[in-house]
Amino acid sequence: MEYLPRTVDDELDVLLPLAPAVAIDGPKGVGKTDTARRRADSVWFLDDPAQQDIARADFALASVPDGGTILIDEWQKVPQVWDSVRRQVDAGAAPGRFLLTGSASPVDRAGTHSGAGRILSMRMRPMGLHERGVVAPSVSLSRLLAGEADEIAGQTPFALTDYAEAIVDGGFPGIMRAAPRLRRRLLDAYLSRIIDRDLPEQGYEVRRPETLRRWLAAYAGASSTQTAYSRLLDATAGGDGSRPAKTTTIAYRDHLTQLWLLDPVPGWASVNNPVRRVQQAPKHQLADPALAARLLGLTSTSLLNGPGTHMAGPLFESLTTLGVRVMAQAAQASVSHLRARNGDREVDLVVEGDDGRVLGIEVKLARDVTGADVRHLVWLREQMPDRIVDLIVITTGSTAYRRSDGVAVVPLALLGA
Repeated sequence: MEYLPRTVDDELDVLLPLAPAVAIDGPKGVGKTDTARRRADSVWFLDDPAQQDIARADFALASVPDGGTILIDEWQKVPQVWDSVRRQVDAGAAPGRFLLTGSASPVDRAGTHSGAGRILSMRMRPMGLHERGVVAPSVSLSRLLAGEADEIAGQTPFALTDYAEAIVDGGFPGIMRAAPRLRRRLLDAYLSRIIDRDLPEQGYEVRRPETLRRWLAAYAGASSTQTAYSRLLDATAGGDGSRPAKTTTIAYRDHLTQLWLLDPVPGWASVNNPVRRVQQAPKHQLADPALAARLLGLTSTSLLNGPGTHMAGPLFESLTTLGVRVMAQAAQASVSHLRARNGDREVDLVVEGDDGRVLGIEVKLARDVTGADVRHLVWLREQMPDRIVDLIVITTGSTAYRRSDGVAVVPLALLGA
């Protein structure tokens, strides 16, 4: 399979020559191993039982080859490896010595140090639309955030039906190019593996897999919203009216987050935020909108013409959010959302650079933008004129341009890193 360059490749090019150990974190199937192998001189595959035995017996990593970059793939299979690498860093490992890839967070694993200050963690998400080789971006998010995007221009033939296809295709490299019927089976298998294998490997036994799947479907149905977890619990009730205990669903949420399957967008809580009365509840997002569509039984057709039309807007926002997060990470920026406590003001995505500059983003499943669509962005600029560097509305239209009020209008297909 042809390798499609990832935005994270540029980050690795910068950081690997500087850091002794870099961990690439993210859900299974996002391409961590393929990306890391392109930079490694030797590899330990810890999903191989024989290699696991060697790793367990070699806490000092004495058997790794001298020199070069060593990739330790699926390190969470032998958690002690994380501590072994940390000790090597403390002992003076050279820059670029270790690459680790994993599908689980190290923070809560018993007996495992977080690696803070020693192992640089880098998030890898499924591919954003701009990375899939199907669009040609003309507007750079990093330039918008730097205040260098005075000219907004570009045309794209990408249409609403193409966005619906992009939602259900997903951004998993090994799945997104499959024929529709096979792709649906692969996504089903992906979700089943999480429930049947990955969660038990994390130490959490799923007693009622169908209940967890119903909860996941309820979570998928709440994509791009702040729906209370109590309402998700109500939506998980079975045909007999029974529903899981609150403690059970909290465990679902925590363990699925550790596996990077849940990827909620936090409420904006900048210390310099002048908007004081804001909600801190996260917006619900799965790792990839294709997983949400599959949990809800939606196809590209039913998203636009059928019982799933009410999810077209939320899942378009999910697709946009995925891409913006990939781009923002490369620009050393964070992504959150803003919603006033009384609900009268809301900004879909707030991108904040490490220098405090802020880019406000609204997401609209529409071709055209009206004054009503930009009113919350204009309000945000009024609240913090010294920090707002730019404002954009992301649409499904064909043309990128800047409105007379200064707000940029950019079709998602034209937005790149």
